[in-house]
Amino acid sequence: MTHAVYTENCLVLVGEVVKSPKLSTSPAGICHCQFSLDHKSMQVEEGMTRQAFVRMRVVATGIWAQNLTRDLTAGTKIKVTGFINRHEARNGNPFIALHAQQIEMIN
Repeated sequence: MTHAVYTENCLVLVGEVVKSPKLSTSPAGICHCQFSLDHKSMQVEEGMTRQAFVRMRVVATGIWAQNLTRDLTAGTKIKVTGFINRHEARNGNPFIALHAQQIEMIN
């Protein structure tokens, strides 16, 4: 019996920026842009239509994070492609964040 190893972790999410992003710099000098994205859509599941809503924390890392902080404002509609990762809030509660690898503005 062989076991397949799956390492795929890819998420594409379209939504609106909730509020202007925050820019921070790590002790290693790496820029991080963080913001929340609201996604709302109608989905079909088992022949039934249902409303889907999620608020997802998004993290963009690197030089392009500085530009994002300037370009993104509340209400901006974007498409984010990246991977999800577990983070921990300061109070110890875990949450999932979408680490952006590509962001497209949507008109």
